Amino acid sequence: MGSKNQPTKSIRISRPNPSFLEDDRAIEGLPIRLVIALVIGVVSLGIMLQILGGVDTFEGETEVDVEFDEEEDFVQIGDNDGEFTVSVIDEDGNDVEDATIVATAGDAQMDEAIVKQTGDSSSGGDDHQADFDFGDAGLELAPDQDTGTVEFEITPPTGSNWADDEPNEELLVIDDS
Repeated sequence: MGSKNQPTKSIRISRPNPSFLEDDRAIEGLPIRLVIALVIGVVSLGIMLQILGGVDTFEGETEVDVEFDEEEDFVQIGDNDGEFTVSVIDEDGNDVEDATIVATAGDAQMDEAIVKQTGDSSSGGDDHQADFDFGDAGLELAPDQDTGTVEFEITPPTGSNWADDEPNEELLVIDDS
């Protein structure tokens, strides 16, 4: 048997001092994991761009408002016909067809609200207009009032990207007596 004090043999490996200037290896010097990650990243990016290219643009809702005729942006109490045409447009100035407009009393007084549909065949106007007859609605002002307003609410057509979230323009009511 051997003695316990025997020296153990050790192997020494000498490493050369690595230098990029002296490295003459080709692709073997690059980490293969880096090459694989780069290839997978480029393929993944290509697939994601194809998926995003097929998605429609995300559009928010476009605000709608009423518009009055430039020549006549008020209605007079005592006017026999009391008819007034209201147009519905969006914030870009495009016509909004098949919208429902509800006229209610603001500062003026009305017997009842008036509901009209744009593009109604009886209006005779364009598809984005509706004719209101305020003479039949009992439109009047209080005895101490000279002016008042009529408010409008719009219900855009269903299935559209139009919305009526902001207050709409009000119609001025004038007492000419």
